[in-house]
Parts: sequence; structure tokens; C-alpha cells
Amino acid sequence: MPMQANEIEDLLRASFPNADIKVEGNDGVHMAAMVVDESFRGKNRVQQQRAVYAALKGKMDGSNGDLHALGLTTKAPD
Repeated sequence: MPMQANEIEDLLRASFPNADIKVEGNDGVHMAAMVVDESFRGKNRVQQQRAVYAALKGKMDGSNGDLHALGLTTKAPD
């Protein structure tokens, strides 16, 4: 079942409660998210994105996942 933007945001918000989170996309399959969180400070982009994927709790796990593609932008606040 495809995921909606608010469902993705809820999962991310549970792991990053103080983050600036924006999720876009309207087809429920190919989405984009921007997560700006202090916890990313000092981490490289791969570490940041792994944290986001972990927050999605398996929703992107291969062909059985609810989310096929998620374009990610992650960073620490300026």
C-alpha cells in the first residue's frame, strides 16, 4: 500500500521530534523529504541518511516496502 506524505512525516517525527521536516510527493510511491536536525551535526551524509532510513522502520525494504523511492536532503541547522 503506498504511503502518504503525512505518514512519512509521522515516522520521521517520532525519531526526530525537533527537526524541520518537509515531505513532498503526491503519488504515494515516489516521494521527497528534507530533514534538518541537530543530531546530524558532525555526521557525514551517509550517516545522516542511514538515520532517516532507520526511522522509516522498514517501509523502504525492497519490493515488499510501502515506499519505492524517497529523495532525501539531510543536514544540520545552519
